[in-house]
Amino acid sequence: MSYADEIFQQNCRDILQNGIWDTDQQVRPRWDDGAPAHTIKKFGIVNRYDLKREFPILTIRRTYFKTCIDELLWIWQQKSNNIHDLNGHIWDQWADENGSIGKAYGYQLAIRHQYPEGEFDQVDRVIYDLQHNPASRRIMTNLYNFEDLHEMALYPCAYSMTFNVSGNTLNAILNQRSQDMLAANNWNVVQYAVLVHMMAQIAGLEAGELVHVIADAHIYDRHVPIIEDLLGRTPRSAPHFTMDTSVTDFYRFTRDSFVLEGYDPHPFDTKIPVAV
Repeated sequence: MSYADEIFQQNCRDILQNGIWDTDQQVRPRWDDGAPAHTIKKFGIVNRYDLKREFPILTIRRTYFKTCIDELLWIWQQKSNNIHDLNGHIWDQWADENGSIGKAYGYQLAIRHQYPEGEFDQVDRVIYDLQHNPASRRIMTNLYNFEDLHEMALYPCAYSMTFNVSGNTLNAILNQRSQDMLAANNWNVVQYAVLVHMMAQIAGLEAGELVHVIADAHIYDRHVPIIEDLLGRTPRSAPHFTMDTSVTDFYRFTRDSFVLEGYDPHPFDTKIPVAV
């Protein structure tokens, strides 16, 4: 039984049973028909995934593994903010006529800063410290740049990663200000689990724990029936994750560097409405 399924179902049951509705408030997101997209939420959910135990992907519905990796590489490797560099279409609704999502995500990671050791952007600084200063407690990235928020199509949801080396193990914390549990929860977990594996390999370490901290974990009103269906499903066995162990340069990974063996999720053909 996939532990990721257990966590997801526990979170969603808790939100539906004990959460708070925002139907008495003015909300920014809208559905395609213009109706306000209200949510029921819990504040401050913390989930821990032991990457040594299994890869945290849902089996009660399919999470599109390769598409997750495409977006991860678009942000962390290409450091792009243009959807024309992305294989999928998940950002299309937020892009301008030129394909830009503004000074968001990859744009922030690409900004270079001068350090005593040289000039680095945020990703290269993480790589340098993992390889040269593994005892550091300052190995982190932050996309929430207040100076540029007004020029972002969407404020970053998953905005900060903190990496920590304990012995020969790389652990990490993903901080998220907001989480659409149905559309994005496992998507982000899968992406950042892969990222921890990538960073661990290029630093000669083992991937350990991914801790996911969510400030506002919510279920949209029109997602509730879909979530209730998923809560009635029985999780299947977690697949086996492998990666190309010959890659030692972060920028040499491709979507084909990663494989899930034995991934057999429940069928899921429901179209998920997305609030914008």
